[in-house]
Amino acid sequence: MLRRHPGLTDLPLVADWALCKWPVIVRRRMAGDVADGVPAALPLPPIHGKRRLAFSFSSGAAVVASPPVLLRDAAHLAPPEWQSVIAALLDLGEAVGVTPRVFGALLWERATGLPYLTAQSDLDLLWSISDERIAASLVEGLLRLDARGTVRLDGELELPDGAAVNWRELANQGRELLVKTMDGVEVRTRAALFCPPVSLS
Repeated sequence: MLRRHPGLTDLPLVADWALCKWPVIVRRRMAGDVADGVPAALPLPPIHGKRRLAFSFSSGAAVVASPPVLLRDAAHLAPPEWQSVIAALLDLGEAVGVTPRVFGALLWERATGLPYLTAQSDLDLLWSISDERIAASLVEGLLRLDARGTVRLDGELELPDGAAVNWRELANQGRELLVKTMDGVEVRTRAALFCPPVSLS
């Protein structure tokens, strides 16, 4: 149940969002978050102003994670001019042994059936990476496909500990990288990205 917010249910689609069983984004907790609620958000489609609405569930609300959406399962919704790059991305994933998942506009279009994709949309992908060698091969392939210019490729590599790094940052060869974790954002050295965590026991 959404907390009451003046005018929130008057916005397009919002009042019926739950009835349609469309998902929302449940945000990772950050320092300073209110303890009695689960922070969440939903993005409205660009035709409704591309608003990002923040709200919260009560702490006792049942939150069920949606399964990941694979690129191959959402590909049919992408514009025709993306299809050759998508086919190449699927081939790249097979070659390196990683199945790409979608987020961003393509994910929301598949999850809701609403028009999220525009001519300015990126193709946002998440790749779960187990080691540095696979990451290097994947980034090399992504740079090659992104250079085609048909669609801008964006997204993140999910590291073995569940954190994520933007693949373009990894491609820049910087010594330090910004990494997203479930607790927030931190800076890691490139050498530490694929190191197993040190056990204190």
